[in-house]
Amino acid sequence: MDNILVIGAAGQIGSELVVELRKQYGNAQVFATDIKQAPADVVEGGPFQILDVMDDKQLIHFIIRHKITQIYHLAAVLSGNAEKLPTQAWNINMESLMNILEVAKMVEEVKKVFWPSSIAVFGPTTPRTNTPQLTVMEPVTVYGISKMAGERWCDYYFSRYGVDVRSIRYPGLISYKTEAGGGTTDYAVEIYYEAIRKGCYECFLTSETALPMLFMPDAIQATIQLMETERSKLSIHSAYNLGGMSITPDQVYREIRKEIPEFTISYKPDFRQAIADTWPQSVDDSLASKDWGFKQNYDLEKMTGIMLKEIRNKLK
Repeated sequence: MDNILVIGAAGQIGSELVVELRKQYGNAQVFATDIKQAPADVVEGGPFQILDVMDDKQLIHFIIRHKITQIYHLAAVLSGNAEKLPTQAWNINMESLMNILEVAKMVEEVKKVFWPSSIAVFGPTTPRTNTPQLTVMEPVTVYGISKMAGERWCDYYFSRYGVDVRSIRYPGLISYKTEAGGGTTDYAVEIYYEAIRKGCYECFLTSETALPMLFMPDAIQATIQLMETERSKLSIHSAYNLGGMSITPDQVYREIRKEIPEFTISYKPDFRQAIADTWPQSVDDSLASKDWGFKQNYDLEKMTGIMLKEIRNKLK
């Protein structure tokens, strides 16, 4: 029987991943942790504890005590916030990963680790259209640099110590359950909330900035699917490309207007525009499809209908 630890369970990915993992593995088998209080469905749906992944002694004690077999390490300082606090972001993002990798190496019961990478590993010298799995990676942001370094450490711990660590280069993730939290692709969440709250939105990226995006249910399904795949079928031990759909703020705006005709948008690019300009516009994720069967189920139209419906219900 698997006992699963989710670190960063209060975040955008973690809060939804915990709920889905508990459906599949059982409430008592999924231990949710974070340094802050998590949403009610995470706290009330199964074990939850405040845990600081930077405290390696507390971490290893928790893992041994609860006989943890799988770890999902999702705690991180995201791209926008990392540019404001570069040294702190580097320390948190890298030291927390190293703590997890060391624990997985030392504790025999830990069989698998998931750690998220990002399209931020790519930079201005990377092909921006249909970005290949194996290509030039010269990130120019603190977040991207930490993710690129993390990928190399994951690959190293796999090849040197046999640690079964798996990763996905997430594109921008869109969810109605958790509001934006300091990322460069956050406009794609904010725009839906503001359409309903105010009927207008000021976007921090230009109208034609194309970025790869994925609806959260697809991201959660992909994450669990990767972790459940036999290790022998995986050809990548750093991080798999995941592309989803390539969309612009203008495309999202026009899709929302089909349901809210009076919705208006304005554009005031900030420092995140320079970050977005170094990222891919679309990503080749054919290897994820080939190795472990990734399939995107939601396009912009289908996602927009769900986002508006669920946010209306949430804000009532």
